[in-house]
Amino acid sequence: MPGRPAQRTAAPQRRSSSSPAEKPSERSRLRREPAPHPQTRDSTRRDGAAGDEVRGARYAPQADGLPDPGEVVWAWVPYEEDASRGKDRPVLVLDVSEDGDVLGLMLTSKDHAGPRTQGERDHDGRRWMDVGTGAWDSQRRPSEVRLDRVLHLPAEAVRREGAALPRDVFERVVAASRAQ
Repeated sequence: MPGRPAQRTAAPQRRSSSSPAEKPSERSRLRREPAPHPQTRDSTRRDGAAGDEVRGARYAPQADGLPDPGEVVWAWVPYEEDASRGKDRPVLVLDVSEDGDVLGLMLTSKDHAGPRTQGERDHDGRRWMDVGTGAWDSQRRPSEVRLDRVLHLPAEAVRREGAALPRDVFERVVAASRAQ
């Protein structure tokens, strides 16, 4: 109705930890288990070598709330061993299709790439590269990007924009990924 203020709904009430639905063992189980897959289609493809897939990567960040090449966004990323499970994690956007789907590389704050092993395979056969710190991580921990797993994420998997990677770092990541 015109001229009438919008009604606010009450925030959902949190249950106390003594509630039967939220026992301490239940809370810790929920923290340990991976998040369920939020969409119905497969979120990653490995159709070709990583280098072939990143040929169209370009640097074009814009602070507009939408994922743009060169930005780190938070998105739901499926686990390799079970694509029906996964978790929210930072993803470096390499390109965005016309329909908003994102081509990207996942980031982690775990240390996989030492100073002498940049881009070389780790003990699990994966390739990592240091990208430094940024506003995508609230604790400003050093991050690494995985070079050999290119993600194809539907637009709805992207939760929020994090921050832009410096252009020189983005270009080094793209060059290293193309060399895969």
